[in-house]
Formats: sequence, C-alpha cells, structure tokens
Amino acid sequence: MKLWIGKLLGAVFGYLAGGLLGGFIGLLVGHWFDRALGGGVLGRARRQVATAVFFRSAFVVMGHVCKADGRVTAAEIGAAERVMAHMDLNARQREQAIEFFRAGRDGEADLDEALRQFRRHCRGHVQLVRMFLEIQIQAALADGDLQDAEHEILRRIATALGLSEADFARLESMLGARAAGGGPGAPAGEAELQRAYQTLGVSEDASDAEVKRAWRKLMSEHHPDKLVSQGLPEEMMRLAKERAQEIQAAYDTIKRARGLR
Repeated sequence: MKLWIGKLLGAVFGYLAGGLLGGFIGLLVGHWFDRALGGGVLGRARRQVATAVFFRSAFVVMGHVCKADGRVTAAEIGAAERVMAHMDLNARQREQAIEFFRAGRDGEADLDEALRQFRRHCRGHVQLVRMFLEIQIQAALADGDLQDAEHEILRRIATALGLSEADFARLESMLGARAAGGGPGAPAGEAELQRAYQTLGVSEDASDAEVKRAWRKLMSEHHPDKLVSQGLPEEMMRLAKERAQEIQAAYDTIKRARGLR
C-alpha cells in the first residue's frame, strides 16, 4: 500500500498557511512523515504479512516438490522437518507447517496460487525469492537424486517467481554439488575446492576479480539481517547464517588455493 496521507495533508495545510512555499515545505514534511509511518506500525504489519505468506507458501510448495516424482520419501520428509527445526517452531506452528505440506503434497493447495501469493507479497525482494527457491531445491535433493519431474517443477517455480534461467541453474548446481559432496573419485582437497567454486557459481578458470564479485553478490543476497527485513521469518535466521557461512568458507578455500589475501 502506498503511503500518501502525510504528503497530502502537509501540502494542503502548508499551502493554507504560507502559499506555494508553505505548500512545498508541507509536502516535504509530509513525505518524511509517510516514510516514518511506513517503517513503523504499517511497516511492521507488512513484514508480518510477508512472514505469514512465506511460512505457508514454503511448506505448500515443498509438498508439491516432494510429490513431483510420484512419491514422498522418508528423506524428503526429513528435509521438511529440518526446515521446521531451523525455524524453531512451537507445537502449534509445527502442526500448521505439516498441514501446509500435506495440502501441497495431496494437491489440496494449488501450486500456482501459492506462488502468486508469495510473489505478490515479496515483490522486488530478489534475495528472499532466492532463499525460498533454495529451500525447495534442498527438499528435492534430500534423497540424493534429482528426478526429471523434480527438475521441471523447480524450473516452473523459478520462472513463476521471476528468476532467470541462469540464476536457477546456478542455484541448482551449487546445491547439487553440496548434496553430492564433490566430484566422484576426487581427492579430499580437490573435492573441497570443486565445491567451493560451485558454491560461488563460478568456474575454476574464473579470474580473481570474478570470484570476488561472485562472493560479494552472494554474501549480499544471503545477509541474514537483510533477509529478515524483507520478510524472512526471524526463526529462519539460523538457516540464513549457515548459508552465509558456507559462502564465506567457499571463498576462503578458493583464496587459499590461489594464494590470495
């Protein structure tokens, strides 16, 4: 909702008190009033709505993703439970999350509608959208094997949320590498380095500057405080912090391998 009441009243009363100059000053004062109001009660209310939408959409969509290949495995249920644990849900919230997951799994809650609601309330918050998609990819990878049907529904989700093919491919590759634990047969140190490059979404022949840019971009996207301010439930701070730590650790690994400071 756009805030304009302060600007309108400021301009009107300013004009009545001091003509055009007074109206201009009143408009400026009203603008700052609207900004303060938007960051206060109404700002908090919007964040609460975004949090509620994130919570419901995350588990409804997860149910759809886990059922995409025709069955929901114990590993996928475990992935949903880990997200609940990260969110430190109380008994009532956990029951709600399970109901949302089941509704998605059984097709009782429409996937497209859940995605529309999420995008409408999180419009413009690309970092929040990426975090949402990461949760879904991790759920699909929980059983260690990403089926074609799962890949397609994840791509459908990414498209519906406005992410590019490149962003989706990078996230899928990054999280897939982490789930696989590195290339087959690679020595421990080499496997760790491979995962580090995949985590940052860059190739091994990327320049030092490209690696640094990728690190900075990812750290900005996964900064916990920024995600919370955009509507990520505060209960998921732990997950956001873990992702930021993984990104930092990957960058440190690459720096050591390249002899950078």
